[in-house]
Amino acid sequence: MFSVTRLLDVDATDRERVLGSVRAAAARSGAQRRLAELTDPGSRNGGDILLHLRFAEQSDWRTAESEIAATLSDPAITRINGATYRGEPTRADGPATVYRTLLLRVPPDTPAEQLARFEAELRSMPRYVNTIGSWQLSRVEHAIGTSDWTHVFEQEFTDTAGLMGPYLMHPIHWAVVDRWFDPETTDVIIRDRVCHSFCAMDRPVLS
Repeated sequence: MFSVTRLLDVDATDRERVLGSVRAAAARSGAQRRLAELTDPGSRNGGDILLHLRFAEQSDWRTAESEIAATLSDPAITRINGATYRGEPTRADGPATVYRTLLLRVPPDTPAEQLARFEAELRSMPRYVNTIGSWQLSRVEHAIGTSDWTHVFEQEFTDTAGLMGPYLMHPIHWAVVDRWFDPETTDVIIRDRVCHSFCAMDRPVLS
C-alpha cells in the first residue's frame, strides 16, 4: 500500500477550522484508510494536526494530491513535516485507540550492516511490548519538512498509557533501541531531531 503522512503545525486560533478542512479533504481523497486528528500532549516535534492517508496504489494518491496540497496551503499552517512511503503492516487483533508515527533520518553514509541491525531492532519491538497491536516500518520515498526523513515507524497502541508506559519505558526501548538515538553512545546514527506524533483514533489505521 502507499501511505502519506503529514504533521501540521497550526496557529492555535485556527486549529479547529483547519482540522475541519483537512478532514473534509481526507474524506474526498479516496484513501482506503484515513486519519485526521489533533495530536495528543506528549508528541514531540509532532505537529498540532496529524494527517494519515493510506491508498492501494501511488496512482490513487496522485489523483488526490492536488486537493490535499491546496488544503495544506492554508496560511494558518506554519510548518509541515511528512513523508510518502510504501509497505504492508503487520496486523494484529485486539482493541487499539491510539495511532503513533515516528519520522526519523538515518544519514546516507551509514554502513549497510549497521542500518540492517537498526531496522531489525526496531522491528523486534512489537514482540516485547504487548500494548502494540498492528505496526509498520517503512523506508521513505519522498520527505518534506525540517529533515530529509528516511524511515517511518508506525504503531497502533491499546491506549495512551500503553504508549507512554509499557512502550517508552520497556527495556527493549531504553536498553537496546535508544542507543541508536543517544549521542553519548558509539552506536548513535540518529542525530537529527525526530518527529514523534500520536493521536486518538476511532477506527483502525493499520489493522
